[in-house]
Amino acid sequence: MVDKRIRRVRRAVRWVLNGTLGLVWFFVFVGLGTEVGVRPLVPWRVIPALVLVVVFHVLYLRITRAILESRDPRRELIAGAVLSVAVAILGGGNAQNGWTMVAFAWLSVASVVVRVRTAFLLAIGTWAVITPITIAQMYYLIDPTDAAELAGLIVGAVVYTAVMSGLLPWTNRLWVWIWRIAEEAHDGREAGSRLAVAEERLRFARDLHDLVGHQLSAIAVKSELAVRLSGDSAASAEMAEVRGLARTALRELREAVKGYRELDLTAELASVRGVLEAAGITCHLKLPYRDAPGDTAPVFAWVVREAVTNVLRHSTATTCDITLRLTPEETILEVRNNGVRKDALKDDDGSGLTGLAERLDAVGGKLTAGADGKGEFVLRASAPSAEKPVLAARL
Repeated sequence: MVDKRIRRVRRAVRWVLNGTLGLVWFFVFVGLGTEVGVRPLVPWRVIPALVLVVVFHVLYLRITRAILESRDPRRELIAGAVLSVAVAILGGGNAQNGWTMVAFAWLSVASVVVRVRTAFLLAIGTWAVITPITIAQMYYLIDPTDAAELAGLIVGAVVYTAVMSGLLPWTNRLWVWIWRIAEEAHDGREAGSRLAVAEERLRFARDLHDLVGHQLSAIAVKSELAVRLSGDSAASAEMAEVRGLARTALRELREAVKGYRELDLTAELASVRGVLEAAGITCHLKLPYRDAPGDTAPVFAWVVREAVTNVLRHSTATTCDITLRLTPEETILEVRNNGVRKDALKDDDGSGLTGLAERLDAVGGKLTAGADGKGEFVLRASAPSAEKPVLAARL
């Protein structure tokens, strides 16, 4: 049900964004109709302008598709900016000045993929470029010797371009923002559900090991003692068999519990990213093209979980970068956030860093954590990529 709602919001946002193209064509044809009543159309000017509007139409659809797919449409935006200015100049003036609507349509999507400050600068830049073009192209409609008409033209052009530059960008930006909020909430809910399931599996594995494992160990010890105390060879043989069964069951139980307690690094990275973004923390993952070695991947999954838990509980971070690097000698994981506090270098009671250090030590790795002096807190874990150094350490 939630997926259908997300798709519905996405569809609505696509219609709103692409609906701006309808305004472009409406303004262009209304402007052409108005110009016909004032003076004859110039084919060498109008036909190329219409062709450029068609090309812009295609570029605009590609830009909105990239926005909805969270891709960077930088090349399309640059080409669209050039086309919009060319159309505004080539189209010529008319009473409605519809050709400049192409520039405002470009601004409406360009402002979506940039920061707020950059969006303001784009709006001001569009206003500064289009206003003189509008005045120049509508100059023929007035009597240049009439100061009142000239002032009216200038004021009208300034107000018109300011309103168009100020309204369209923020309308589209608001719709895209609503859609992204809905997607982040959905992803965060799914990530939270996955983490809850993983926590329940770990709790079950821990309880199973502590309760049943303890009883099986007691049975094995008791049966061994019974073998020693019994004088009957047949009874001793039966008790020896019970002891063997108990030890086999204990070994199989530990193997099953180990499978439950191991984490998948890829799944954990996806989960913590969703949780961080749902909490309002921008998360950047920098991952290699291949997976981490099998022995270290579960340990690094625990490191990622504990590091992100600390970011959520003990920091005021707004960004968190998770980097995994694989070299021939070692695997390195860094979790860096900008929410370091004054007490970041103090002992972190209950953070689990000691347990992580022990896990890494078991595979020949090491763990460091602390502020880097630049206002960021960095947790760094490393482990040998090859098995030979680990085996040597164990021997």
